[in-house]
Amino acid sequence: MECIILAGGLGTRLQGVIGAQPKCMAPVNGQPFLAYLFDYLTAQRCTRVILSLGYKHNIITRWLEEQDLYFELDYVVENEPLGTGGGILAAMEEAATDDVFVLNGDTMFMADLKQLHKFHKANNASTTLALKKMHDFDRYGIVHTNPAGVITSFEEKKQRAEGLINGGIYIISREEFLAKNLPEKFSFEKDYLERFAGEQKFYGAEADNYFIDIGIPEDYARAQVDFKTLFP
Repeated sequence: MECIILAGGLGTRLQGVIGAQPKCMAPVNGQPFLAYLFDYLTAQRCTRVILSLGYKHNIITRWLEEQDLYFELDYVVENEPLGTGGGILAAMEEAATDDVFVLNGDTMFMADLKQLHKFHKANNASTTLALKKMHDFDRYGIVHTNPAGVITSFEEKKQRAEGLINGGIYIISREEFLAKNLPEKFSFEKDYLERFAGEQKFYGAEADNYFIDIGIPEDYARAQVDFKTLFP
């Protein structure tokens, strides 16, 4: 199991709390958020992680040198911001397996990756998204699927009573992704997911596992409490 982690974010909305450091290094109970992602991927039996790095990557690579990890680790570094899509593309070119998992470096969604992969293979999907049902929210856009799980459309952020959101975990068919001849810099959400959704090769699988995105101070503070139980 190969997993790409997008870990190049600036964490602009968190800088008043964590200072000028990469968002994935935001400390949660004395450990970088990235350490908890590693613990989760270890539990999921991930065998190789490729980090897509950018902003202040030296902080991350220095920390990595001190870690004793269960899985093989590699990383690629953006010399300039490439967008979420460009970050995935650069890391994907280093991947070796047919299906590659991609995770956001500021999100913890504790989905069962093996179950997600079974769903992906059963549907011969090009890309599969792990979806999370949310209630009373305005921070996320929503994902629409048909009864078979095919993603039919995406909707922008607005206040909603309920909806399925993109949980920030993807399985991508490497060969099909690379065959799109995508540019070096692009948005994965806008220029890949939304652009090619009409081909009906993207699927969404709902998972009812723990989810948090630490991108805003309120949820970053909540992680400090939640992770004491989740990662004792």
